[in-house]
Amino acid sequence: MVSLTEPLEKFLDIATEAALSAGAILLENWSEDKNIEEKGRAGDLVTRVDRLAEAEILKIISRHFPEHAILAEESGKLGETETEYLWAIDPLDGTTNYAHGYPVSVVSIGLLIGGVPTVGAVYNPFRNELFRAATGLGATLNRRPIRVSDTIDLSKSLLVSGFAYDRRQTPDNNYAEFCYLTHLTRGVRRSGSAAMDLTDVACGRLDGYWERGIQPWDITAGSVILVEAGGKVSAYDENPLVIEPGGRVLATNGRIHTSLSQALQKASAWNLQFESF
Repeated sequence: MVSLTEPLEKFLDIATEAALSAGAILLENWSEDKNIEEKGRAGDLVTRVDRLAEAEILKIISRHFPEHAILAEESGKLGETETEYLWAIDPLDGTTNYAHGYPVSVVSIGLLIGGVPTVGAVYNPFRNELFRAATGLGATLNRRPIRVSDTIDLSKSLLVSGFAYDRRQTPDNNYAEFCYLTHLTRGVRRSGSAAMDLTDVACGRLDGYWERGIQPWDITAGSVILVEAGGKVSAYDENPLVIEPGGRVLATNGRIHTSLSQALQKASAWNLQFESF
């Protein structure tokens, strides 16, 4: 367990600096040629701006913490292999949105210490919203404290989810869960940005989020922010979340966590009623 608050504050300040700098690059290049490419899987896009923003983040983190390892969406694993410090960064979470001129994208920068998400900064340059948190220090939006919602009934909740890039190739694609939860709740949204989904739950705009096929850079920062805002993050079955490639995450205000977990387990059976359609 990390107990020293002064180093965490320093880590959080550097994460903030990097997030703001990368966010400025997203805005500066919004109307420019984005040079869109696919990364080998249909729908999995990368743009020139992803790479520009990532290079800026890497420069800032490496300058301050050259001994730390980094896991970046575009560059992969960089730096020391033995260190307990691992930065998980997504320079442009919501690349498909950005590539299409749909202004729903964020910069996500998280730090795992000993494998545990401990520091997070998520910046939405289009809303000018900066979410920050570190273990034991609370969570803020534009430097003001935030808390999760008070919703206790799943039927009165508003949820958010997403779909993995391999949804066209695998039956384990979240379609059944999405339909089932839409049926049970006030609605299910899809933003196209996991980090944004987590921060929207953290500040009470949404009550819960789940998704499969996520990557460490998708959820490390947002999970810290959500937990520090009073929420809960776990695996689908409520076991502790393991930050790993292709994982599954369940994140809520804590009050609907068990009921949402149970609903996810029932979704496949419910979907059998509609197979003929």
